Amino acid sequence: MFVILVYDINQKRVAKVLKKAREYLYWVQNSVLEGEMSQVNYIKLKTELKNIINEEEDSVIFYTFRTTKYSKRETLGIKKGGDENIL
Repeated sequence: MFVILVYDINQKRVAKVLKKAREYLYWVQNSVLEGEMSQVNYIKLKTELKNIINEEEDSVIFYTFRTTKYSKRETLGIKKGGDENIL
């Protein structure tokens, strides 16, 4: 599946969330990651992030797609993230 992850995290925890998410997805822009992942890794990532965030203060949103066959992404302006290797 293709996943887009968007987050708004308290500054105390944001580095931990980004580091964990980059183990599974590519960072593309401030607070946004994306990439292909298995259902097992998707569940694992959600569980690991749930252990890091404070659900009273933080927000993580996952958009999931079965395929990117009919999708298109356009970037205006600078490219912040990239397709570099996942950590």
